[in-house]
Amino acid sequence: MQAPEPLLQRLQATPGMDQGRRLVLLLTQLGDFDSMEYAQALVPVLPQLDAAGIRVRAIAIGDTAGADRFCRYTGFPREALEVDSEPQLHRELGLYGGLQTPGGPWPGLLLMCAGIGSPGTLAEVFRGYRGDRTAPQRIDSPLFRLAGGEGFQRPFELATVRLRNMSEVLSNWRTYVPRDDFINQRGGTYLIDRDDSLLYSHRDQGILGFSATMNQPLSFLDPYLTPASGTRN
Repeated sequence: MQAPEPLLQRLQATPGMDQGRRLVLLLTQLGDFDSMEYAQALVPVLPQLDAAGIRVRAIAIGDTAGADRFCRYTGFPREALEVDSEPQLHRELGLYGGLQTPGGPWPGLLLMCAGIGSPGTLAEVFRGYRGDRTAPQRIDSPLFRLAGGEGFQRPFELATVRLRNMSEVLSNWRTYVPRDDFINQRGGTYLIDRDDSLLYSHRDQGILGFSATMNQPLSFLDPYLTPASGTRN
């Protein structure tokens, strides 16, 4: 199956992204939980992606000031992040626009946070508090080691990461979210091969749903993270 034509057209117009194996993230608003967590999960494996010949590009909703701060906070490379003021490409790809309600985007966002029109959100929120022995450790802290051990995601550990992210965003709301119009827009992931065929895709169905396997959000990359499988053209 070929990658979607609107996405290929965008990549053809992006230097260095018109050939080879490519990982493209359609992020949500820069201040969204999903955008933050996805970038934070991806940053540690960027050297492996580079060694495997996989070029990375993220396209988010926002502006230059927000992109600059997002990259400083998450460590995501600024040169790999593009920002659009409106989610035109998201729409062309048929990505979920979020719950639409009377009264603007905020009522819809609140309902989505409660799991309405946003499947899996509440379960993922609870996972952040409950802990998950199948997920990697996120914080190196004696407190969490005493509370639950180490080498896995301890109770309240992911919730703490999310609280930190939320504090950063709320303290700089208009930098991360210049307009509230698109706060419910969801994103997607596309892994594209050298011949423009689609190796993998995921369409977010709700808040905290940027991966089909949130405990191991980058597991879809495992078959491709070897230099032999991803040598550049």
